[in-house]
Amino acid sequence: MAAETILLGGLAALAANLPFMNERIFGLRTRQRKHFGWRLLEWMALYLLLGVFAHVLESRQSPPHPQNWPFYVTTLCLFLVLAWPGFIWRYFWRKPGI
Repeated sequence: MAAETILLGGLAALAANLPFMNERIFGLRTRQRKHFGWRLLEWMALYLLLGVFAHVLESRQSPPHPQNWPFYVTTLCLFLVLAWPGFIWRYFWRKPGI
């Protein structure tokens, strides 16, 4: 159980920062300058994909516990906090044109 938790935490940190680290849209199409809307869409899609993965991991151990809206708000905020380093790197530390 601890290994799955560490794996999920690492994947969450990677997935939260991935949209800010490259110029590809969903890893497929390269853009010269990717608009923030694309980054936000990718970020939300990765949040949902990670939620499905977490649900699968939980269902392997025991029947999944039903969740209400506070759980999803909390995990979304946690995912937002994990994305902070990538956002800072993209919009505050990087020099334009790099």
